[in-house]
Amino acid sequence: MRFLLPILLPVFAVSLQAADSIKVLIVDGQNNHKWDITTPVLKDALEGGGAFTVDVSTTPPKGSPPEAWDSWKPAFAEYKAVVSNYNGEAWPKAVRDAFVKYVAEGGGFVSVHAANNSFGDWKEYNDMIGVGGWGGRDEKSGPWLYVKDGKLFRDPVAGKGGAHGPQHEFVVEMQNPDHPITRGLPKRWLHAKDELYSRLRGPAENVEILSTAVSDLTGVSEPNNMVLSYHKGRVFHTTLGHADYSMLDRGFYTILQRGTEWVATGDVERTAAVPADFPTETAITVVKLEGYPKQEAPKPKKP
Repeated sequence: MRFLLPILLPVFAVSLQAADSIKVLIVDGQNNHKWDITTPVLKDALEGGGAFTVDVSTTPPKGSPPEAWDSWKPAFAEYKAVVSNYNGEAWPKAVRDAFVKYVAEGGGFVSVHAANNSFGDWKEYNDMIGVGGWGGRDEKSGPWLYVKDGKLFRDPVAGKGGAHGPQHEFVVEMQNPDHPITRGLPKRWLHAKDELYSRLRGPAENVEILSTAVSDLTGVSEPNNMVLSYHKGRVFHTTLGHADYSMLDRGFYTILQRGTEWVATGDVERTAAVPADFPTETAITVVKLEGYPKQEAPKPKKP
């Protein structure tokens, strides 16, 4: 028996870890961003930490006939968290209803970057994400949410929702360092080249801003990481992650892992350790993923 034990123990340990991992579903298939390139990075960010097992559900392509959509029925209830890398056509009513039921009854939801551009006219979705951009959003969608001089503003000023300037590196500043998702992270850390979303609008209810960045367009601190409640469900909303080079940032990997665990379980235990290579206020840390980045970051325009 002593000859079998060294073989059986590792297999048993791996099986136990797989059975104990948090099941996550990534939804993609349409986006004004390169979802086919960024979804593998999201999957690596989650599975690389060892806490999650990840499946991907890809919608039919844009312009598909109704019968193609009829066969797309994600089994949301089988997962502890759903991560959206989707920005495109409206989901079928049956899928929308199933998703609302899933989150309302305690499922976890993570909205990544352009997922907040989606579904401008879907009330329940906008209640979940709090604020979003583009998609026909304006003052009728709700106030513009931002932080100025340390105070949270829900500004009803008229105007379109959603804007950003040229991509650039920017400093993420913690607004709530005591939340499980942000606990122990630096007060300020430099994020890789990305779109800095601003003028996001929506119902802005049940929302807690975790971090912000000062917009080059508005001059105020715009939210980039938020948590929300939707009935019994938890939502983590990050505006970071325009491209693979934006996501291949140890700060993004860490915040995504922690946010996903929090929506799934209500706490951050398995992903709580702060990586030794976490970015500082002046230095970015790039995650090494074979074959990435595939996209080329735009070079700054000459003055």
